[in-house]
Amino acid sequence: MIAPLSIPSPDPVWQVWEIPLFGWVIPIHTYALCILLGMVVALIWTSRRLTKRGGEPGVVLDVALWAIILGIIGARFYHVFTHPGDFFYEGANPWEVFAIWNGGNAIFGSLIGGAVGVFIGCKITGLRFWSFADALAPALLAAQALGRLGNWFNHELFGLPTDLPWGLEIESTNPAFPAGLAEGTLFHPTFLYEMIWNIIGIALIVWLERKLNLRWGRALAVYLIWYGLGRSFLESIRVDPSELFLGIRSNVWASFAAIAIGIIILIVQSRRHTGLEPSVYVPGREWHAPDPDVDSDDTDSAADETTDETDVAAEKAEAAATSTSGTPSQERSTPTP
Repeated sequence: MIAPLSIPSPDPVWQVWEIPLFGWVIPIHTYALCILLGMVVALIWTSRRLTKRGGEPGVVLDVALWAIILGIIGARFYHVFTHPGDFFYEGANPWEVFAIWNGGNAIFGSLIGGAVGVFIGCKITGLRFWSFADALAPALLAAQALGRLGNWFNHELFGLPTDLPWGLEIESTNPAFPAGLAEGTLFHPTFLYEMIWNIIGIALIVWLERKLNLRWGRALAVYLIWYGLGRSFLESIRVDPSELFLGIRSNVWASFAAIAIGIIILIVQSRRHTGLEPSVYVPGREWHAPDPDVDSDDTDSAADETTDETDVAAEKAEAAATSTSGTPSQERSTPTP
């Protein structure tokens, strides 16, 4: 029996929206829209946070271009690496490795590829890597929370069976439905657990920023520790197949790695940088905001006045030169007595 308070899965017709365009039908996946919405929110919030700290408005886009492209590549290849059986078998189509539209993108691969992209973007723009990472930390959790809605629409990545009233309804015809379970069995809504965990993490980082000096990469460190802790538990109760190393799911190992890296960053950066961050830019690459008291019209008026004064001075000098050169000519025209 399905509990009266259980969480229903959306109608499968909501998974893909077919948009007619110039005689073609373009499929738009709801999962992709959730990820795109998360990206937009993260970009806007990161931009505002970085601008308040002295960054040039819009500079986030210059970094995001690299981060998004390499993040997508990293997400796909990490998924392929951790699910080799889905792509490398006799008769497999090798191009399926690149078919991201068929699903299969891993957040940890996205973090790795995205970090490389941020590093490249910061080198180009002159931003400090740690400054950008700190501005991004809570926004990244927001993006991940919104992205998890896609798993709900896709009826995927749910947890173990449960009799809790908020269990998730999954149709028995779903290929991921565990064999041997009765129809109507409820499952842990891991997508919802992760959303709640990420929202709490956002509040934690913002609160700690007000109480402590979470600069020089410390906000990123808190993100890695917090997300790693939550993800390590959620991965352990999921029923979808995954590669195992020493009997532990690959993403659990990745979560442990995130926690360890976060702790190392927190300790090292706390010892190396005890003071406040002087600027979000590296020395010599600072961006200086234009003086709000100087108006473009004022600048033009001042330039016009300077030009007028220069012209008047030039006219006076020319007149004086003409007057001086005229005297000798008059003297030569006068006969010598």
